[in-house]
Formats: sequence, structure tokens, C-alpha cells
Amino acid sequence: MKDFQANKNPQAESKKTTIPPYMKAISGSFGGIVEACCLQPIDVIKTRLQLDRMGNYKGIVHCGATVSSTEGLRALWKGLTPFATHLTLKYALRMGSNAMLQSAFKDSDTGTLSNKARFLSGFGAGVLEALVIVTPFEVVKIRLQQQRGLSRELLKYKGPIHCAHTIIREEGLFGLWAGAAPTVMRNGTNQAAMFTAKNAFDVVLWKKHEGDGKVLQPWQSMISGFLAGTAGPVCTGPFDVVKTRLMAQSRDGGEVKYKGMVHAIRTIYAEEGLRALWKGLLPRLMRIPPGQAIMWAVADQIIGLYERRYFHSAAL
Repeated sequence: MKDFQANKNPQAESKKTTIPPYMKAISGSFGGIVEACCLQPIDVIKTRLQLDRMGNYKGIVHCGATVSSTEGLRALWKGLTPFATHLTLKYALRMGSNAMLQSAFKDSDTGTLSNKARFLSGFGAGVLEALVIVTPFEVVKIRLQQQRGLSRELLKYKGPIHCAHTIIREEGLFGLWAGAAPTVMRNGTNQAAMFTAKNAFDVVLWKKHEGDGKVLQPWQSMISGFLAGTAGPVCTGPFDVVKTRLMAQSRDGGEVKYKGMVHAIRTIYAEEGLRALWKGLLPRLMRIPPGQAIMWAVADQIIGLYERRYFHSAAL
């Protein structure tokens, strides 16, 4: 009887059962699709605010109202195609690579994962996604979002493919990786904090351990995901502003204003003040925590169903 009870211990069972990385990748990709469709307008507003050096927008509501009234409601979904594609691929890579790194960092004797190992796994996943997916997709997305006007014929970039092709032709292949350094710092720190916090909130709030066969309710996943997604934007605000500025500047005219990450931070601070390094923080907080809530609500359902089918039923 004691042996049976020991086997039902979530922590003991989690040592024996691990969600395969491909399932984590699949769950993340589906979560990314849903998140992109729901939150794209907030991302457009965030980008416009970060690029607003003249004070044309008075705040989030004014920015959204101005964009929709002058460019049409559909303008709030500018860049949705690259954004949705990039989120789908990003979450697949993030969740899959994090699972692989966690497996590599697990204690070989006990099968447990320390908080330090979980933090490093998240940081590694964030760095990988930043270099492979996030930077080139966000360069295209930001170039599209910063364009103003109603007529497609008057816009420099006609769409995501045309935008990428134009950047490569005018600035070279590495033009798609403008702002890579602050993107790496931002994403690495964000994911290290997010994966560590999400696991902690699941355990503390819902007594949920990976591999225990328990499927969280969507609202439970949303609460854990929302809370886990709040710290990153505050800590990485300057990296996000610098990333946006570096990605937005075009090199087809010769000289560029910002020479790199450190130069951009110094220039923004000197010209616009310290608070400018946290421009767009409120829309980031309106987008990232809800985005994590949506993504985890979808991902946890897929992972939970997999656990219940292949782990819990097998134990019974």
C-alpha cells in the first residue's frame, strides 16, 4: 500500500515521466497563433509609441484612436502575418528547446531539476529564439508597423516578403538582424524569469507538477501565465526600446543614427531622458502578461491532455 502511495506522489512521478520536447513545441505553436490574433493591436500601438520622438501620440488610447481614424481599423493589425508566423515559430522553438535544455540539466541520479538549471534553460531558450527567429521577424514587423498611410502604392514596403527582400537588397542579409544584441538580452532574461516563475506559480497555487496527469483549468493557466509574464517587461524595458530603434532605422540613406546597443542607450538617455528608455512599457504590460496568459491556457490544455492520456492512464 505504501508503494502504491509513493507512486502517486507527483514529485516522484515527475522524475519518471517527462513531456517530450516535440509536444512542448506543438503546444507552444498553437498558443502563439491564438495570442497573435488577440493582441496584435496592442503590439502596433507599442511600436508606434516607441518610435514617436515628436510626441504625436498622447498615450495608448490616443495612439490607437489616431491610427484607426487616420489609417483605418485594419491598420491596428498591420504586420499580423509576420507577427503570427514569428510567434508560432518562436513558441515552438522556445518550448521545445527549453524542454531539451531542462532534460540536459536534470540531475542524472534523481531526475530533478534545480531552480538554477530551470533559470539557465529558460535563458538559453530565449537566446536561441532571439537569434534564430525573433530578430529577423521583428525587423520586418517593425518596418511594416512604422509606415503611415492608407495607400499601398505609396508605402515603401508592400508586405512582409517585399519588406524582407528590400532590406536584404538595400542593407545586406545582416540588415534582418539589426538590433540582435538587445533582443538577445531581452529574450534571454524574459524567458529565464518566465519559465522559472510559471513553474513556481503552478506548484504554489495549484499543486501542479509536470507529469502528474493533472490538467489545469484554462483560468488557472491564465493566472499563472499572467503573473509569470509581468516581471520581464519592467526589467528589460530599455533593451526593448533600443531593439525597436535599431530595427526601425534604415541603412539605405547612408549614415544611421544609432551605431549599436550601448550607443543607442546613451543617445536616447542624452536626448530624451531616462524615462524614454521605458517608452511603451504600459502597452508591453498590456500585451505580454495577457499574451502569456493566452498562450499558457492553450499550451497547458494540450500538454495536460497528453499527460493524462500517456502518463496517468498508463499508471492506472
